[in-house]
Amino acid sequence: MNAPIRAEAEPRLQDFPYRLSDNVRFADLDINQHVNNASYASYFETSRVTLMKDSANGLQPDGVGWVMVRLDINFRAELHWPGTIELGLGVAKIGRTSVSFDQVVFSQGKCVASARAVNVLVDQATRKPVPLTDEIKANFKRWLTRGYDGQ
Repeated sequence: MNAPIRAEAEPRLQDFPYRLSDNVRFADLDINQHVNNASYASYFETSRVTLMKDSANGLQPDGVGWVMVRLDINFRAELHWPGTIELGLGVAKIGRTSVSFDQVVFSQGKCVASARAVNVLVDQATRKPVPLTDEIKANFKRWLTRGYDGQ
């Protein structure tokens, strides 16, 4: 007999220190008139890229870039147009060459999707992974998801 599946705890937006607002676009809909699953990857990308490309955050020194190597999405509820969404992001783990993010999409106070994304720092010339500097690690720590220590 299979063990019952435990329900994952409902994410809370306040646990994600980096937040953005965005709009649901009509083009995000599928034939069922709800947001298509592929659109969520774009929502998650928006918050990650906005955080990492902002030079004030010190997360992308010259000569290196970030490559996403994994994205796991949990679809929790339907999302419809029109509407606004709140995007939340927090650092879940800081590795040797990578960082893992926990991300959420909220609509009307309810989490409609959550994800774990893993990005690897690469040398732009060789396209090979490079270790995170102490400065990058320190800069990521201010974005830790509430309850995580970054390890």
